[in-house]
Amino acid sequence: MLFGEYQHNIDKKGRVIIPSRLRDGLGEQFMICKGLEENRCLYVYSLDQWEALTERIQQMPTAKSRTLKRFLYAGAAELECDSQGRVLIPANLREYASLEGTVYIVGASDHAEIWNSEKWLEVSEKTTPGLVAQLMEELNF
Repeated sequence: MLFGEYQHNIDKKGRVIIPSRLRDGLGEQFMICKGLEENRCLYVYSLDQWEALTERIQQMPTAKSRTLKRFLYAGAAELECDSQGRVLIPANLREYASLEGTVYIVGASDHAEIWNSEKWLEVSEKTTPGLVAQLMEELNF
């Protein structure tokens, strides 16, 4: 399970440190793709989770899966951390998510997300305890 909120800087080459707790859950190699959030973050999946996602998408009717496949797979990349725990985020994905300077890397259970810091703070501010309480009620929790 991937969890936690971490702040790191993207260097001039487009590299960012993936926190060791998240690296442990993601494995040596992992996938990165455009996120489905309105605020344009990136999703990071372990290879096992990526395969599970792919299997579920393959089971969808072709017409429905076509757009999803194009969105997720066209810009996706397989990454591996260097000896210092850094990955090079491809330029197209950095541009998509407006990543530069300080970014937030957050665990989201089955995947991690990489956010532009301003966008993450906006989303965090909108996620009020009241909203979370309503969602927890739906789980009968």
